[in-house]
Amino acid sequence: MLIKQTQYLQHRQWMSHALDLAKTAGNAGDVPVGAVIIDSFGNMVGEGENRKERDRDPTAHAEIIALRAAARKLQTWRLHECTLYVTLEPCPMCAGAIVQSRLGFLVYGVDDPKTGAIRTVENIPDGAASNHRVRVIGGVLESTCRQHLQAWFAHRRQR
Repeated sequence: MLIKQTQYLQHRQWMSHALDLAKTAGNAGDVPVGAVIIDSFGNMVGEGENRKERDRDPTAHAEIIALRAAARKLQTWRLHECTLYVTLEPCPMCAGAIVQSRLGFLVYGVDDPKTGAIRTVENIPDGAASNHRVRVIGGVLESTCRQHLQAWFAHRRQR
């Protein structure tokens, strides 16, 4: 029981950091999504925030940026001992990159009913074309992640 509670608290801590990154993205005009990658020792090895608008790059999703940073830091593309925390369920592009990186564990905040490719609309990691299975937990700080996204989009519609 203590181990599960400790793991849950760690998940909340890292998701809170991802939320801080999401806020930075939102304040800069990008959809507020943040991502953090930690290694098996609990050290942060990569982080990212959505930068599509700022970088004018369709691949500049928070997850992609974090995966690239982690691969550079660890000097390998195989991230099988790492955990990715992301505030929104990954899209098909990011889900594919997660599978290709051989990520060990994915923790996300809120489901994406439009483009979620982990559990909601598609299930890329468990699909027939996937050569790697990723352990997944969704719903960590779900209401906070949802409220942040909804508030950002509501503010954007008002402008």
